Amino acid sequence: MPSRCLNRVLLIGNLTRDPELRYTPAGMAVASFGLATNRVWVTKQGEKKEDAQFHRIVAWNKLAELCSQLLSKGRRIYVEGRIQYREITDSAGVKKQVSEIVIDDMIILDNKGIPQGDRQPLHTEEHTVDQQPGVEDVPTGEIEDIVIPDEIGEVSIEEKGE
Repeated sequence: MPSRCLNRVLLIGNLTRDPELRYTPAGMAVASFGLATNRVWVTKQGEKKEDAQFHRIVAWNKLAELCSQLLSKGRRIYVEGRIQYREITDSAGVKKQVSEIVIDDMIILDNKGIPQGDRQPLHTEEHTVDQQPGVEDVPTGEIEDIVIPDEIGEVSIEEKGE
């Protein structure tokens, strides 16, 4: 039986900042932004607790340009992609490992700025793995984090036959 590996991330959350669009020296578009996801639970004592997680999101090429045009701080979106780790050097010269979600799909879940008659999720799948550059081309930068209330919906997973 062949060995299988999976690196897939599905997130629903709110942008913590507007996307920042840049271009690599080769002319490839890359957008980066922060996404906040929250988990809410109730303790045995009945106390409501909340835990926020903040994710670095990176999009490439046409998807990067769409994110830059359509998204802004506070928008609620669904993203799908893979987790990637890379090493950066901060302004003090200290090397750090950062994690990012490199997305290949994005759906806008809220209706901000969309005329009443045109309200529907915007969806793109024009971004393929072959178009993604190596990790050395990913721009660096700090992500400003804010806490935005969020409720995560259920995600169904279907089994595929071999």
